[in-house]
Amino acid sequence: MSNKEVKAALKSARDAIRNKEYKEALKHCKAVLKQEKNNYNAWVFIGLAAAELEQPDQAKGAYKKAIELEPNQLLAWQGLANLYEKPNQTDVKGDLADVYQKLLELYKSGDKQKWCDVCNKLVELYHQEKKYLEVAETWQKLIQMRQEEGAEKAELHQLWKKMIQLLKDSTRNQDNKTEQLLLTAFEHAVNSADTVPGEDHQNLYKDFIQCLSKFPHEAARLEKACNDMMALYPTMSYPLEVLCLHFVNSGTLSEEALHCFSRLLEMDASSGPGIIGFGIKCLQEKKYKEAVKSLTEGLQKTNQCPAAWHYLAEAQVKIHKHRNAVLSCNQALEALEIPEGPNLRWKNLVLQLKAETLIKIANADAAEEAIKALEQIVDGSSDPVISAIRGQAYLNKGLMDEASKISQELLLSHPDLAESHALDGYIHYSQKNYEQAERSFLNAIERKAETAEYHQYLGLTYWFMSDETKKDKGKALTQFLKAAKLDSYLGSAFFYLGNYYRDIAGDKSRARGCYKKAFELDEMDEESGTAAVDLSVELGDMDSALSILNEVTEKASPGTAKWAWLHRGLYYLRSGQPSQAVADLQAALRADPKDSNCWESLGEAYLNRGSYSTALKSFRRASELNPGLMYSIYRAAALEQILGKYENAIATYQQILKKTENYVPALKG
Repeated sequence: MSNKEVKAALKSARDAIRNKEYKEALKHCKAVLKQEKNNYNAWVFIGLAAAELEQPDQAKGAYKKAIELEPNQLLAWQGLANLYEKPNQTDVKGDLADVYQKLLELYKSGDKQKWCDVCNKLVELYHQEKKYLEVAETWQKLIQMRQEEGAEKAELHQLWKKMIQLLKDSTRNQDNKTEQLLLTAFEHAVNSADTVPGEDHQNLYKDFIQCLSKFPHEAARLEKACNDMMALYPTMSYPLEVLCLHFVNSGTLSEEALHCFSRLLEMDASSGPGIIGFGIKCLQEKKYKEAVKSLTEGLQKTNQCPAAWHYLAEAQVKIHKHRNAVLSCNQALEALEIPEGPNLRWKNLVLQLKAETLIKIANADAAEEAIKALEQIVDGSSDPVISAIRGQAYLNKGLMDEASKISQELLLSHPDLAESHALDGYIHYSQKNYEQAERSFLNAIERKAETAEYHQYLGLTYWFMSDETKKDKGKALTQFLKAAKLDSYLGSAFFYLGNYYRDIAGDKSRARGCYKKAFELDEMDEESGTAAVDLSVELGDMDSALSILNEVTEKASPGTAKWAWLHRGLYYLRSGQPSQAVADLQAALRADPKDSNCWESLGEAYLNRGSYSTALKSFRRASELNPGLMYSIYRAAALEQILGKYENAIATYQQILKKTENYVPALKG
């Protein structure tokens, strides 16, 4: 076949393809290849025809042969791209990306429009594959090309916005290079907007700031973006809210942060981040109750802020609301599901605070939960303070050997740590080794004199050590006073002071003041409440006693606060108000239906009211619960006599006399 015939055969192949006679085209091409096996066009036409005849493998082979012959010719690359783009082609995305890359190279110096078209396709392909870095780098090349071509500002603005759109899901991948390209796109988009200020620009700025807030290491950029947006949109609270939350999460409260909080509250008094900021300021200023109030309110509006939950728990611990603090720690941990970056620091802090708080609840279940929390702290095993907390948890759980082992290790490895000596003190105190406990608590106080708990435990050590140390003003009393001074919310310190003034100093008035304070701090502390009421009665101050009892019973839910209902019921009984006494004693029995003395008092109240049948039932119930209650059995017999049940009455009197021969009321009956 001559050169002329080759050209004719290729022309016939081209015409056949145009007329969709693909088999015919293949015949012509094969004839050419017999003569010229390296004919580029013949291979390209075979690729085209085979692709249309649904013979993809033959098509691919033909295009690849053509590319081998002429790597920088467009036709075969275009054909291969068209082949890979067909919907029936699977698992070729990687190959297609390589083809697009080559086409970009070939179009670069020539057809700019086609270069842009291929670039768009390549970006779309990378985006489907979630290859965000490749998306970013390729799209940036497209923008660069358009800039070189002298594109208008408006077009470039749209291209930067499109890049943001393409990369908006990439923030989950935490790839630093992609992240930087996304932030660059935001900066260009924000700076190239036409209408400033304007709604679109405002929304774009919000998205930019929201994106920056996901990257903890971009703090400086975030602060700048927020400040720039505030300058442009001074009435918008959004940038200020983000900035406030950023300061809250950073854990360091500078003057700038405090200024931000107050500025935000001036702009919007109901802003969650603003109220949270104010709560943290109160915590810093040791206004713990105000801190709890503000942080609780702020978190109702902005609840996904782990740092704020931690601050709330901290404030609750300061006022000894330990169960509430544990709940706040749990909320913080829920909000900390992503454990990367600064979140890891917050997670460790929250877990440690949770464990410390659970130790203060001081029961075996709480101790078990504390141990579980400590196990989750990253690198916690190397921290001596965390080891000391673990030792206390073991002690609360009754695992003395484990606690002692940790204590001995800490005293050897960290003799200068207050917590090492305190743990040793707790262990000796629980074993009633008061002299060793005294030595340990003094060592702890020497290293950390501002810890109220150490002083309280040293006071208790002196209280139980001997009568001498209990009565010595310089021992127990001094330590309880120091504990109360260092922590004015420590109810138990005031309770022990009450014990001292009542039992040692004989100062009932001062003792009552201490018990009252202890009870105000912890309304669940029945011992303090009861002591305050009893001393008020002894001092002839019934108004104060009733005031405490009324306050407790008003707040009490059914089946609780037995002590208050019982005390008030007995007061009404003594003061000739049997109907009120009946109501209060019934409420006391709801809390404890097996209290025989309470049933006896209720019987007395019914009797005084003239309800004989009910009184009889109450006295019988009292004697069933406690057969030794002679008075109740006698009262039951007397009531049977009043009600005309003489045989029953005689039997009951005889029953009493069997047990107590000379019980005069029974003989009389």
